[in-house]
Amino acid sequence: MADLSFVRTELVPQKTPPASEVGVIGWMRANLFSSIGNSILTLLTLYCIYLVLASILPWAISPTWGAASLTECRGILHELGREGHFSGACWGVIRDRWTQLLFGFYPSELYWRPILAFILLGVALAPVLFDGVTKKLLLLTAVYPFLCFWLIWGGSIWLPISIILGFVFAIVIYGIVSKATSTLLGAIVAIVTPIIWWLFLAAPFGNLMQSFIPLGIEAVQSDKIGGFMLAILIGLTGIFLSLPMGIVLALGRQSDLPILKGVCVAFIEFIRGVPLITLLFVASTLLNYFLPPGTSFDLVLRVMIMVTLFAAAYMAEVVRGGLAALPKGQYEAADSLGLDYWQAQRLIIMPQALKISIPGIVSTFIGLFKDTTLVGIVGLLDPLALSTNIRADMAWNGILWELYGFIALIFFIFCFAMSRYSMYLERKLATGH
Repeated sequence: MADLSFVRTELVPQKTPPASEVGVIGWMRANLFSSIGNSILTLLTLYCIYLVLASILPWAISPTWGAASLTECRGILHELGREGHFSGACWGVIRDRWTQLLFGFYPSELYWRPILAFILLGVALAPVLFDGVTKKLLLLTAVYPFLCFWLIWGGSIWLPISIILGFVFAIVIYGIVSKATSTLLGAIVAIVTPIIWWLFLAAPFGNLMQSFIPLGIEAVQSDKIGGFMLAILIGLTGIFLSLPMGIVLALGRQSDLPILKGVCVAFIEFIRGVPLITLLFVASTLLNYFLPPGTSFDLVLRVMIMVTLFAAAYMAEVVRGGLAALPKGQYEAADSLGLDYWQAQRLIIMPQALKISIPGIVSTFIGLFKDTTLVGIVGLLDPLALSTNIRADMAWNGILWELYGFIALIFFIFCFAMSRYSMYLERKLATGH
């Protein structure tokens, strides 16, 4: 009997897509030459890029890495027949002073300490930033800030230990008081106790322990710390501390408690209404007047505090924007589950608000890291201040673009890395598709 079925009994063999629709050619057709207008804009852009590269590359490709002065650089270029002020870059200054741009005047025999601190930074951040990394490293993450400062500044190890004890006291006291009385009273006592410990008891305790069990490494004065090491220290301190402070301020601004809300609003609006450079001058000149007589408060630490407070105020507004973007139903859902305020914030509200706020948070981080160049105005040796010192040397007097170009490149690498990670995080947490 003849088979009259019209249903295909085998699959149609797959055909390769047209070459014009896939690969590099397909991408160019879809993104660069999808229409006449886009094609014209693409060609104009390529022409502009050609003009820029044609001007920069001959200057940047310069065999002057071995030069020991600007005069020697110009002599090398003259022998090659390249005359003129912009005939070639003098990269010898980077070879000669790159360690100074990175570490400031830090003792060269102790370079291993900031290098080790930077390596440990990557290890400490790994379990926080990426999945699949063992959570056992979170212990290193918790103690890294204290370990980093000890490695950079040196001195007795009992000082960072005494600071860690302040946090331990806060956690223990909060657990005891909150169970015995109320959560609010426990939080207040947990905040006040470590402050009293750090101001009045931490230093005597550290000195006492050092006298019994002397443990430490060679101390380094703050005026020796500079360059990108200083910028990274100030930037990372501000980034790590401003986010939790910003979250607390944002929640306080939305609180129903009038006094708490008023304090948070006053702090945020005052800090956001004052330029950062004004706060840095306050840190360098006025802050000591509010401390007990005879107190020696390191300038770098004072600047870190002001930068952190400045970033926290802006971070609070970014987080508040994320909280305001959440629909009211999310709060109602948390109430329907019987969660208290802090459980709702930790499990439902804050994760969604932070996900929404990722672009603003990272933008604030990037701006904070770039603002570290302002600390040179109060006497700290940031990369730009060091470049001024280098140009004051007779050997490199008159050099300009090479130093600023190198500094800009390093800042770009750090800021671009933060931007790429934020995009990765957005893709990872995307739930809308």
